[in-house]
Amino acid sequence: MRVLKFGLVLLLWVFAVTAQAELKFPALTGRVVDSAQLLEPSVRAQLEVQLKAHEQATGEQVVVVTLSDLQGARIEDFGYLLGRHWGIGQKDKNNGALLIVARDDRKLRIEVGYGLEDRLTDAQSSVIINQVITPAFKTGDFSKGISDGVAAMLVVLGGSPLDEPAQVYNGDDEDQGDFAHRHPWLLVFLILLVVTTVMVGQVLGILPSGSVSSGGSSSTSSGGDSSSYDSSSDSDDDFRGGGGSFGGGGSSGGW
Repeated sequence: MRVLKFGLVLLLWVFAVTAQAELKFPALTGRVVDSAQLLEPSVRAQLEVQLKAHEQATGEQVVVVTLSDLQGARIEDFGYLLGRHWGIGQKDKNNGALLIVARDDRKLRIEVGYGLEDRLTDAQSSVIINQVITPAFKTGDFSKGISDGVAAMLVVLGGSPLDEPAQVYNGDDEDQGDFAHRHPWLLVFLILLVVTTVMVGQVLGILPSGSVSSGGSSSTSSGGDSSSYDSSSDSDDDFRGGGGSFGGGGSSGGW
């Protein structure tokens, strides 16, 4: 089991090394970064006030970000890297969370920091996405979906979990878990092979070794129009990430 966990952490590190050179993240201008312009101005302002009050009361940082697209990445990978890049949550508590909406990809995700996973669990995140946010998105009401979703996240973080539907048994998941337990060294071998390939590629100049760009020019096109949105009027100059970390907890969905 320890070997399996080590392998998964190493795999995340390998992905971070390669993906950070390609993805372009928006600047952290406040608790609401509406790059895709999905929110009505009044709703955006309301969310800023609501999330600021929550942080002042609990120390927990919750950020909403809308994107034009995911630049070809999986939303799970994008969310994990964005959370760490911004450092949402306190460094010693890792108590941050993101609500991410990718407009053109029609994907959304709640990314949860280590310190909040006991309350804002994967199951609770899934309920919020599927029962609160997605129905509004399907009618085109993004402001309502995001606003109601944030409210539900804060209710859950406050200690009042939402009702969860009965889980459906999936035999494939168990089979995959058994395989990982029976062949842990095969997993480690594959990960080490990927690591070696990445390192050799960077030395030879085949793979990029640059850092993430947060705003400004980039050699990799985002494929969207996020750069056309000026969020300076909505920025919160007092807001900064506290150095929190993420480990891939949360849930994803689509509409």
